[in-house]
Amino acid sequence: MPKIRVLLTDDHMLFRHAIRTLLAAEPDMEVVGEAPNASGSVALAAQLRPDIVLMDIGMAGMSSFEATRQIRRDRPETRVIFLSMYDDEDYLAECVEIGGSGYVLKDSPAEQLLTGIREVHRGGSYLTPRLLTRLVDGFRLHGRGERQPRFGTLTKREREILKMLAEGRSVKEIASGFDLSVKTVEAHKFNLMRKLDIHNKAQLVQYAIQKKVIRLPELVGA
Repeated sequence: MPKIRVLLTDDHMLFRHAIRTLLAAEPDMEVVGEAPNASGSVALAAQLRPDIVLMDIGMAGMSSFEATRQIRRDRPETRVIFLSMYDDEDYLAECVEIGGSGYVLKDSPAEQLLTGIREVHRGGSYLTPRLLTRLVDGFRLHGRGERQPRFGTLTKREREILKMLAEGRSVKEIASGFDLSVKTVEAHKFNLMRKLDIHNKAQLVQYAIQKKVIRLPELVGA
């Protein structure tokens, strides 16, 4: 039987080495390439035509979500499994919406990743059991009630402005940094706060920390 061809995408070399070692021990899997960022993953996916791309979330440069859109558009037969530190339902929802087939937390047992790769290669989907349990429990608790505001509804520009606002930048500073008018930035600010049902700066900062848009050290001096 042909081996499952896997492309690794992660900005940490040691993590890539660990995954490569793990998969090399499996008789039905092989790592055909490694990319340190999302744009590199797009290029290698087109060149190497892997069956599975293991895609880290949160790398610098091109977003993992945009890379996945491009990979799925150019080569629909290549499936993407996201590797993440974030057990966040918003990230999961966006991964699914853009065509991801799996979501595995980085602190999961190795066997779960291997199971996920095999399941996705067979045409199925895979979700880390811990996160699946949370989703089921949340559904039982809240039923079909109104959905919570979603980070995934924000545009790329709105996310950038959310980050800068949470870091303490003024609208004028943001406008200058992006070469936009103050009115345009105000419009983006209004839209993102409306989408997220946020009504003041404190809520905005709290949301940004919760979604790991910023970390606490970034607030020093803000």
